[in-house]
Formats: sequence, C-alpha cells, structure tokens
Amino acid sequence: MTAQTLLKHRATGTVLTLGIVALAATTSYVHLTLGGLLFLLNGLGYAGLIVLVVLGAIAPHPLVARFDWFPRLALIGYTAMTIAGYLVIGPYFALGWITKGVELALITLVVLDVIRVYGSPWAMARQAIASVSGRRSARQALGLDGDSLVEPPPVPANAREGA
Repeated sequence: MTAQTLLKHRATGTVLTLGIVALAATTSYVHLTLGGLLFLLNGLGYAGLIVLVVLGAIAPHPLVARFDWFPRLALIGYTAMTIAGYLVIGPYFALGWITKGVELALITLVVLDVIRVYGSPWAMARQAIASVSGRRSARQALGLDGDSLVEPPPVPANAREGA
C-alpha cells in the first residue's frame, strides 16, 4: 500500500483528526495550567481551534464544508506563532521545550491532513481563494478562467445588429 492510498482512507482521516485534537488539547492544557494572562489566552485560543477542527470534521453543513480549510490554516499559523513567541520571550524550561515538541508534531499532523484532503498546501490555498471569493475555482477567482458563476448580461438585439 502506497502512502497516497493510505492517506485517502477514511480511517486515516479519523486518526489524523484525533491526533490533531489530542495534541492541541495537550498544549492547551499546558498553557491553561501555567498561569498568567498570556498563557491563559494561548490555551483558550487552542481550545477554540479544537472546536473548529471538530466541527469541520463532523458537521456536514455546506458552509462548514466551504471553509474547511480555515481551521487547518489557523491551527498551523497559531501554533507556529506560539513556537516563535516562546523562542523570543521564553521562559526556557523543560516543560516549555516538551510543549514545543508537541506543537511541532501538531503542525506535522495538520500538514499531513492538508495533503490528505487537498493533495498539497498549494491546492488548499487555491481552495481558500475560491471559497472566499465565492467562485467554484481559484482560476475563476483570479480571473484566469472565462467560465464564471454569474452569467453575463444579455446583449440587446439592436446592439447585435449594429456590429
């Protein structure tokens, strides 16, 4: 079994989602127990992103499906900023480094999930552009495709005759 076929299995998606939730919950718990406003807000941010990931995995609503890229992108960005903040601010201690390892594993799982769902990060970016612009594809959103969701206005009969 190749890696591509393994990633396409439904069970793989379930395992990836459970792993993402578990790792995000772990780092959320660590931040919530450290005390201080910055750690509290960081832990609550992870908790909110967990809710978005779970909703994206179980909610069949078309609006949720249209923006299912957002929790993945937000979780990658939020986790990367948390790691960068730790490296800049500190405080450097064993639990902090362990948590950064958990967060790197979290980013890895989310990237694997992006590859599983979209095929590549670039395909997810195209889907994000298309969903925000209301187009069926990113090519339409960027004006590279003649096909659009909105039909052009009809040309009056007298305008056609003069041409």
